[in-house]
Amino acid sequence: RAVTLEHSGIAPGDTQPFLLLYMSHLYIHTYLTLLIALLQLECVGSVDSGLTTMSWSPDQELVLLVTGQQTLIMMTKDFEPITEREIHQDDFGEGKFITVGWGKKETQFHGSEGKQAAHRKQMEVVPFHPHLTPPKAEDASPEFPVFPPLPLSRVGARKVRVWSRELVLQSTSEPIPGLEQALAWKPSGSLIASTQEKPNKHDVVFFEKNGLLHGEFTLPFQKGQAKVNELLWNLDSTILAVWLEDLKKEKNSETNTYVQLWTVGNYHWYLKQSLHFGSAEKSRLVSLLWDPEIPYRLHALCRGWHALCYDWHWSTDCSTGDESHLVANVAVIDGDKVLVTAFQHSVVPPPMCTFQLQLQQAVNQVAFHTDPTKSADLAVLDASNRISVYRVGVCDGTVKDPTVTLGGSGFKASVETPHLEKTYRVEVCCGEGKQVNPLAFRLFTWLQDDTFLAVSQGQLATHSVIHHLTEGLEAEGGCLRLRLSMPVDGDVISLCCNPKTRAIALQLADGQILKYLWGECKIPVKMSGLETDAILGLTDRCRFFINDVEVASNVTSFARYDEFLLVTTHSHTCQCVSLRDTSLKVLQAGFSSSSTPKETLRKMERGSRIVTVVPQDTKLILQMPRGNLETVHHRALVLAQIRKWLDRLMFKEAFECMRKLRINLNLLYDHNPKVFLENVETFIKQIDSVNYINLFFTELKEEDFTKTMYPSPVSSNVPLQQYPDQKKVDLICDSMRAAMENINPQKYCLSILTSHVKKSTPELEIALQKVHELRAASLTPVFSEGVTAEAALKYLLFLVDVNELYDHSLGTYDFDLVVMVAEKSQKDPKEYLPFLNTLQKMETNYQHYTIDKYLKRYKKALCHLSKCGTEHFSEFLNLVKDQNLYNEALKLYPPDTPEHQVRDLAFAEHLNQKHLYEQAGLIFARCGAFERALDAFLSSGSWQQALCMASRLGYTVDQLAGLARSLAGKLVEQRKHAEAAILLEQYAQDYEEAVLLLLEGTVWEEALRLIHKYSRLDILETNFKPAILEAQRNYLVFLDSQKTTFTRHRKRLLVVRELKEQARQGLLDNETPNCLEADLISETSSIVTASDMSGKYSHSNSRISARSSKNRRKAERKRHSLKEGSPLEDLALLEALGENIRTTENMKGEVHSLLKGLVLFGYDELARELQQALEEALQLIERSLPEIWTRDLQQNPANPVGACSLMAVT
Repeated sequence: RAVTLEHSGIAPGDTQPFLLLYMSHLYIHTYLTLLIALLQLECVGSVDSGLTTMSWSPDQELVLLVTGQQTLIMMTKDFEPITEREIHQDDFGEGKFITVGWGKKETQFHGSEGKQAAHRKQMEVVPFHPHLTPPKAEDASPEFPVFPPLPLSRVGARKVRVWSRELVLQSTSEPIPGLEQALAWKPSGSLIASTQEKPNKHDVVFFEKNGLLHGEFTLPFQKGQAKVNELLWNLDSTILAVWLEDLKKEKNSETNTYVQLWTVGNYHWYLKQSLHFGSAEKSRLVSLLWDPEIPYRLHALCRGWHALCYDWHWSTDCSTGDESHLVANVAVIDGDKVLVTAFQHSVVPPPMCTFQLQLQQAVNQVAFHTDPTKSADLAVLDASNRISVYRVGVCDGTVKDPTVTLGGSGFKASVETPHLEKTYRVEVCCGEGKQVNPLAFRLFTWLQDDTFLAVSQGQLATHSVIHHLTEGLEAEGGCLRLRLSMPVDGDVISLCCNPKTRAIALQLADGQILKYLWGECKIPVKMSGLETDAILGLTDRCRFFINDVEVASNVTSFARYDEFLLVTTHSHTCQCVSLRDTSLKVLQAGFSSSSTPKETLRKMERGSRIVTVVPQDTKLILQMPRGNLETVHHRALVLAQIRKWLDRLMFKEAFECMRKLRINLNLLYDHNPKVFLENVETFIKQIDSVNYINLFFTELKEEDFTKTMYPSPVSSNVPLQQYPDQKKVDLICDSMRAAMENINPQKYCLSILTSHVKKSTPELEIALQKVHELRAASLTPVFSEGVTAEAALKYLLFLVDVNELYDHSLGTYDFDLVVMVAEKSQKDPKEYLPFLNTLQKMETNYQHYTIDKYLKRYKKALCHLSKCGTEHFSEFLNLVKDQNLYNEALKLYPPDTPEHQVRDLAFAEHLNQKHLYEQAGLIFARCGAFERALDAFLSSGSWQQALCMASRLGYTVDQLAGLARSLAGKLVEQRKHAEAAILLEQYAQDYEEAVLLLLEGTVWEEALRLIHKYSRLDILETNFKPAILEAQRNYLVFLDSQKTTFTRHRKRLLVVRELKEQARQGLLDNETPNCLEADLISETSSIVTASDMSGKYSHSNSRISARSSKNRRKAERKRHSLKEGSPLEDLALLEALGENIRTTENMKGEVHSLLKGLVLFGYDELARELQQALEEALQLIERSLPEIWTRDLQQNPANPVGACSLMAVT
C-alpha cells in the first residue's frame, strides 16, 4: 500500500514542492503505520527554489532545511522560521586557526626549487564522482522519495562545514577530492564520518569538529564497484553501519545491496558483520536506522514491505579444552579474515594474531568445536551461508594451507596451525512466501564432527526454530541439509552447550531458560530449580545471575575456569571466587562484602573486560577499553595452580611459577610438609639448579605461610608436621643436605654450605671445615661438577659478613683456615699475622682460652682456663667475677681441691651482693664460714638457720637470748606473732611476753596453751578476756562498715549501668538501621562500653606506663576512679565490690577462732551477735552476686574483675 497524492488533495501534475515530516525516534513499523493511516497531507510551507534535503536535531526541537538556492533554513518543531544562512561562505568560521606566519609558504625553506616555489599556483582540486549525479525522476520511488545529493562547492570539490546550533559557521575543511555525500556525526561528538573515493580505493574518512581529517579505513570493494548510500552510528558510538549498493555498469544489470557493521579496537577498524540483501527487487533496502533507545538494535526496511529488526551483542569466541588438550585460542572476525590468537603460546596486541584464516566472503560467525578433546578445531559461517571447517593435526604438516597465514601485522609465531578440511553449503529456502533475511542462521554451534546447530526465525516474530545441520553427500563439494527442525515458542537470544551432558540451555527474550537435549532431539523444556547444572548469565545492566538468583549488580564481565568464577566489576577490580562447596548466599555475601580477602581481589585498569583464562596456567587475559590486551596473574589462580602442581609432585613447574610471580617459596614445604620431606630427592632432581636451591634456602622462615600469607580457600587434610619439636628451617636444611650429599656432594657443594649457614643457629664452623677439606684435597675440583675451595669460600663470604666469618674460622683453632679467610677480607696482614703468631706460641689450653676470650665466648674460655693449672686460677676468678659465670664455674673443679672452696666463697659473696641472703648463707655454711653465714641468715629472716649457726659458733645462753629477742622483733614486724612467741618462750625464757604477742596476733588457742602451761590463770582476767571482748567489738564495727560500703557500691553500679544502657539506646536511635557502629555495641553493655572508652586513657597514659611499675599502678588506679561520672566508674565499682567480698571471706577463719574463745568464757550473747553479723554480710553478698555479675558478664573473657570475684566467693 502507498499514500497517493490524490488522497491529499494535490494533483499528480502539480509541481509545487511539498514536505512530509516525521519524528526520527519512531520505529520503522510505527512510521509505516502512520504513513498508511494518514490519508490527509498538510502543506506547512513552500520554497520557490525547492528543497534538496532536511534533518531534525537530536532533541527534535529544531529542523534544518537546505533549499535549491544553496541556503540553510532553521525552523522550530512547529515550523516557525528562526534564521537563514548561505551555505557557501568565504570565511573559515569562528574556529579559525591562529597563526603567526611561521607556517606560511613564503617563510618556508624550498631547497633547490628556490624562492619561486613560494609563488607557484596550486593545482586546482578536480572532483571525481561518476555516480553522484542528481537522480532522475524514474530513479525515485513514489513511496520513498529520494532527495538529490548536496551540490559541489564552488572550487569543484566538497567541503565539510560545521555550524553551531544557532546556525553560526564554526569551521570549514579543505576541499576534499572524491568526497561523497554520506555524512554521519558520531553521537559522542568527537568525529564526523564520510566516504571518499580515491584513485585506487574507497575509504571511510573521519573529520574532527575543526574540519581536519582524523583517520580512515578502506572498504572491501574495488574502485567503482559500489557506492555508499548512508553511514549510521549507533547510539553509544561503538558501531558504524555502512549501507552500500552495487553501481550499475549496464542498464539491466542486477544491483546488490549490503549493510556492513564496523567497530574499532586498538586503532584498527574491524568488519564484524556483513549482511547481503541480494539483488531481488523486494529485498532491496529503502531505509536503515539504529534504534534511538537501545544501542545495539538495528532496523531495516525492504521494498517488499519486509521490516527487519536485529539485536546485536558482543561475544568472545574462545576455545575450551580439558587438561589433556590445553588450548586457549580466541578468534576475532575481521571482514573476510578470522584472526586467531593462541594465548597458550603468546599474547600479542590486536590486530596482530598468531595466525589468520582467509575466507572468500565476509565472515559473520565463528564456532569452536564443543568437544573438549577437539576444541582447537573451528568452523566459520560467512555471508554467503557457507561453512568452512578447519581442523588441527589431521593432515600432513608438510602441506601448507594457502588460506592459513602465520602471524598478522608483522608478527609470527611457531605454533601448530589448522587446515581447511571441508567447505559446506547451507541451502536456504527463500520462496515467495518467505521473508528476506540475510542472516538466516544465528547462534551457530558446532556439536559433532558432521553436525551443526543453528537458530532461525520462525513464522512469527516471537517464535524460533532450532536446526540440526548434517552433511549431505548428494551435492558436489558437500552440502549441509536440515536433518531436524525443532520449533521453540519464544525468541531465542542466546544459548550455551554442555558437551558432557549433551544438553543446551536456551535463553528466550522474556528471560526464560529452556533445556534442550540435542542428543535425544527432545522438545525444549523449561529448566527446573533442581537441575544439577548451573546457568551463569549477565544482563546489559551488569546484573549477574546464577540460575534465577541475582548474585551481584555491578559485574561487567565474567568467566568460569575449573573451580573458579572470575568477574570484573564497576569498581575496577577482578574478583576470583571458588565455587567448590559454596552456596549462593555465600557468593552474594562475598560480592557485596567490603572486606574481601586480598587473595581473591585484584585491582585492574578502568573498563577492563575478561577475554579468556589460559587452561592449566595462571594467565588471565583482559582487554582494555581502547582494545589492547593485558595479561595478569590473579593470585587465586596462581595459588590454585601451584597447589595442583605440588600435589602431582611437579616441583619444577611450581618453583618456576613462584619465582617468576614472586610467591614465597616457603609454600613448597608448607603446602604438605610430609610429602615434601618424603620427596626431597625428587625436588632436588627436578630443580637441578644450585642457584635455585640456594634461593629456596635463603627464603626459608619458621612461619607457616598456609596460615598467614596464603591460607587455603577450603579446609585441607594435610597431616601435621612429623617433628613438632624440631624447627622447620633446621628440618628442611638437614633433610635437603642429606639428600644432596647422597646424590652428588661435589655438584651441590654450594647448596650444602647454604644449608649449614641458613639454620636457626648457623653452623659456620662446619661450613668452614668443609671449605678447608676442599682445600686440603686439592685446589682443583675432584669432579667436573665440583667447585674449588676458593669459589666455596667466596660464596660463603657472600652469605656471611667477612668479619663474622673470620671470627668463626678463628674459633675452629685451625690457623690455616684463619689465614685463608683473612686473605679474602679487608684486614691488614700487619694486624692479624702478629696476633696469630703470638697465639701459636702459647700452650694449647691457654691458646684456646685466649681465642675464646677474644671472640667473647667466655663459657668456653672459662672451661679451657680451668685446665691451665693453679698459676692461672686468679685469672679464672677474675673472669668469673667479670662475666658472672658462677654457674659454669661450679661445674669445673672437684670438691677435694682448694680451688673448689675459694670458688664457693666467691660465689657466696656474689649472692650476698645480690641480696640473696639465704642462698649465700647456705654456701657460707658449706664452706665453714659460720660467722658470715649467721649474718646472711639474719638478713634473710631465716631464724631457724640463724640459731643453728649460733650453735655452731658456740653462743652462750645469754647470747642466744639476745639473738632470740632480736629475731622476735623482726618477726613481729612481719606479723608472724606465733613464731616470735616461740623464740621468746624457748630461747629468751619470757613466756609472759610470748603470751602478750599471741594476744596481739589474735592467736587465742596458742595463748591459752601457754597460760595453762605456766599456770598463770591471772592473765585470763587481766589480759585474755579484755582482748577477746575488744576484738568482738572491732569485728562488729568492721562488718557493719563492710555491709554499708557493699550496699552503696551495688546501688551505684545499677544506676551507672542503666545510664549507659540509655546512652547506647540513644545512639542506636540516632543511627541508620545498617549503621556499622551500631553493630559494634555489645548487647550486655557496661564492660564493653567501658573498655571502648578506655582507649583515650590508655593513649594519654602511654608515657606514664613506660616509667616504672609504681607509676603504672598509680595510673591504673587513676583510670578506675570511683568518682561519680568518671568514664570507667562501672569497672571501679566492680573492683571495689570484689575487694569487699574477698575481705569478708577472709574474716571467716578469724571470726571462727574468736567465737570459740567467747563461748569458752560464757560470752554467748556476744558470740551470737558476732556470728549473726557475719552471716548477714555473707547472705547479702550471695544475694547480690547474680545482680552484680550477670550471666553475660560472667561469660565475657575480657572481664578479669568479675572472674576473680566469683572465684573468691566460691
